Amino acid sequence: MKVTSTRALGFGALIAAGSMLLAGCSGAGSAPQASGDAAAAGTLTVWVDANRADALKDVAATFSEEKGLKVDLVEKDFSKIQADFAAQVPTGKGPDITVGAHDWLGGFVQDGLVAPIELGDKTSEFQEVAIQAFTDEGKVYGLPYATENIALMRNVDLVPEAPTSFDDMIAKGAATGVQYPFVVGLDPANADPYHLYPFETSFGNSVFARNADGSYDGSQLSIGDEAGQAFASWLGAQGAAGTINLNLTQDLSKEAFNSGQTPFILTGPWNVADAEAKGINIAIDPIPSAGGQPAQPFVGVQGFYLNAKSQNALAANEFLVNYLATEPVQTALYEAGDRPPALTAAYEKASADPIIAGFGEVGAQGAPMPSIPEMGSVWEFWGVAEVSLLKGEDPTATWTKMSDDIAANIAG
Repeated sequence: MKVTSTRALGFGALIAAGSMLLAGCSGAGSAPQASGDAAAAGTLTVWVDANRADALKDVAATFSEEKGLKVDLVEKDFSKIQADFAAQVPTGKGPDITVGAHDWLGGFVQDGLVAPIELGDKTSEFQEVAIQAFTDEGKVYGLPYATENIALMRNVDLVPEAPTSFDDMIAKGAATGVQYPFVVGLDPANADPYHLYPFETSFGNSVFARNADGSYDGSQLSIGDEAGQAFASWLGAQGAAGTINLNLTQDLSKEAFNSGQTPFILTGPWNVADAEAKGINIAIDPIPSAGGQPAQPFVGVQGFYLNAKSQNALAANEFLVNYLATEPVQTALYEAGDRPPALTAAYEKASADPIIAGFGEVGAQGAPMPSIPEMGSVWEFWGVAEVSLLKGEDPTATWTKMSDDIAANIAG
């Protein structure tokens, strides 16, 4: 693992038709305003972070040469992009395109900051979970380029074969005689709903109900249903048995795996390099089911958004769909960021690396992290409830109160 198309529409027609497209696709529902960054004559402005800037230099130059419009790659601190974009777009400033995470989508759409992208037949060329992640009410608002998720990382020298279930994993781990049969990093005060969610989904539970297109319905909170209650009872039992240990933080869990004290850790690609540096022979496996149904982790997707007030909307859409949604560019982005590509052709190439293939296969069966605004009301109560369960409090009462508290918080 490394640490590290038709273009037939004339560009003049793109520029000429730009204002008509904007009138129909602007989330703000108003005519575009002049933009200090995005509307500079003859310039398509793209916000990127350091890694993506290097990966996009060649395709930006190609687009400029073929279309006669300069692409200005503006390097930004990724941690500041979301807030800066949200602040500048309403004033008519900001870039034509910005890199970003899919879970920004709910707020961006709600505030009218981004416009749908016209992917057309290209939609089928992406992993389904990546398209679902950028979908809101049937419209795709981002051009995906990478996915990220957790999976089960196994020390092959301790356990040669992947477990078939959670119970099988614990049995295999215990048979090695090491200190911990399995570890997952938790926060003693807030547990970690993100890392524990695959086990929850294996009971058939979802935080919110899913629409036909895979998006989430924020009006239908489903976390407290019968399947959620079953997970709550199971989690309490794991706390009592010590198979899920609230005192093992992310750092301690990582140390346990890297020192050979456990054969299994539930983690993401961010911990691969350190494990390999310790000489551990690792494999990436599907997350074993605890409840009998598939264990689906949350999947985060990275992509590019189109400014709803861009003066260059059609040109920006052309750049996204016919230049960035190509195998060479998506491969370059993968090589820069070391996460499975969202474009299927690029993923198939990258999956020659078994580590990438392992995470990618798990992610393809995962669930997009909800990007709806209501998700912000969930985390606080969710994590606290998991702590209570692991400490032995009543599962039914704890989970019911959590669900009621989330619903009240959403209602305001």
